[in-house]
Amino acid sequence: SPAPRWDRAMARGATHPVTSRSTAPVDAIRELTGGFGADVVIEAVGRPETYQQAFYARDLAGTVVLVGVPTPEMKLELPLLDVFGRGGALKSSWYGDCLPSRDFPMLVDLHQQGRIDLAAFVTETIGLGDVEKAFGRMHEGDVLRSVVVS
Repeated sequence: SPAPRWDRAMARGATHPVTSRSTAPVDAIRELTGGFGADVVIEAVGRPETYQQAFYARDLAGTVVLVGVPTPEMKLELPLLDVFGRGGALKSSWYGDCLPSRDFPMLVDLHQQGRIDLAAFVTETIGLGDVEKAFGRMHEGDVLRSVVVS
């Protein structure tokens, strides 16, 4: 069940969780937006099928942001006429489009000031021997992220 993720998302401002386990996500998003689609859709899985859903779930003037990292062999197949005819913007974001050498120290500083709650995104800390189990729990939606400690 995606409930733990939903609870965390709702606590951070999400208003309408949608899961493909119980509904067609593109249809659900279009219904929630009066048929228009979302202004911004963030694909965080890195899979062609979820990117395609994000593409069709956005408003014609909306933006799809690919955050999930695909594997090298993955291919996306979209009718080029749909890309042209739907307008909007398609982009990727690596580390939030930041410059790690500049921005990571700033983010650490904000965290140390108590202005960013990084702990809220960590569900558990695990040992190296538990990594495989943690991936399974993450895949099932039981955890957001696990942090490996030695």
